[in-house]
Amino acid sequence: MDSPTLTRFFAFHFILPFILIAIVGIHLIFLHENGSNNPLGLNSAPEKIPFHPYYTFKDLVGFMIFKLAFWSFF
Repeated sequence: MDSPTLTRFFAFHFILPFILIAIVGIHLIFLHENGSNNPLGLNSAPEKIPFHPYYTFKDLVGFMIFKLAFWSFF
């Protein structure tokens, strides 16, 4: 292993988390816009909770708890 190999390996490991964050973000955007489907065709409860603000707030709280836990260990 020489310098070019280590440079490529470092670049790959530096860029990979940003690519994964972008993919997860795009996935969440599409999921939040379209909602999930019902592949089994079962009737769902008529009293549905609207996505925004309930689940948006829930996602933000979960993210903040994750950040707090991550920062407390590192």
